Amino acid sequence: MRDAAEGMKRGGRLAAGLAALAALALTGCTSAPEPAPARGPQPQRIVSLDYCADQYVLRFADRDAILALSPYAGERFSYMRAEAEGLPTARPRTADVLALRPDLVVRSFGGGADVVPFLEELGVPVIQIGFPQTIAEVRDEVLRVGSALGAEAEARRVAADMDRRLAALPEPPEKPRTALYMTPGGMTSGEGTLVHEILRTAGFANFQNRPGWNALPLERLAYEHPDVVAAAFYEGVESQAEIWSAARHPVARAQLENRSVVPLEGAWTSCGGWFLIDAIEALAQAAQGEAP
Repeated sequence: MRDAAEGMKRGGRLAAGLAALAALALTGCTSAPEPAPARGPQPQRIVSLDYCADQYVLRFADRDAILALSPYAGERFSYMRAEAEGLPTARPRTADVLALRPDLVVRSFGGGADVVPFLEELGVPVIQIGFPQTIAEVRDEVLRVGSALGAEAEARRVAADMDRRLAALPEPPEKPRTALYMTPGGMTSGEGTLVHEILRTAGFANFQNRPGWNALPLERLAYEHPDVVAAAFYEGVESQAEIWSAARHPVARAQLENRSVVPLEGAWTSCGGWFLIDAIEALAQAAQGEAP
């Protein structure tokens, strides 16, 4: 468990930003995404504005049609980082994007709130990836975005693989163990988030009893403990955790040293995509009382 504690220390200042982005990507943005643009000719100059959009573009778009990805496409918290190797990147700034003359832009949170109407007013179609709150909604996004990128058959295959892997999970215990999700930035996640759904689907009860994303409940952890810590590691970020991060507190560190820890790659939970099944499978074994 000491190695796990050291792993948490490696989360950098960027990890705090990642926690905020993960909160945006995995929590309840209740407004439904706009329908994908009507299909015309297959897009040949696709630009992705953020690393959540990168995952869908890399999975479903033709590689030759990818004009640019976000600057974070190759980082450790990007699930499709291997596929991003060798592809150009661009900052999600309107002037930089327009200079590339894309015929399609794909985004989740990148570029700011006004970028979609601005680009569409200039005649550049945009695929807006939604912020799913449930696993069923993730599956729907896979089908919708994959089809919009011209890979309907592949999107159906990915969705079917999700279904198969979920069906193969063991039955949840009659009395589920509790799990606390912990990021290097000192955040955890309760009801109303996709992380909560991941824990429940894996067979756990969520230790965090406050909805949404919150700082680790240090006061409660001083006298009450989860059975398991689901520790999200964001490798590849700077070497020291945010100095004020709750994850640095002795009470939080004690959870990593004294509890059963299930390490989760940051790439599994940083965005709402098909890859969350990797996190569910890693947690499901521990939910049965087996060593992770």
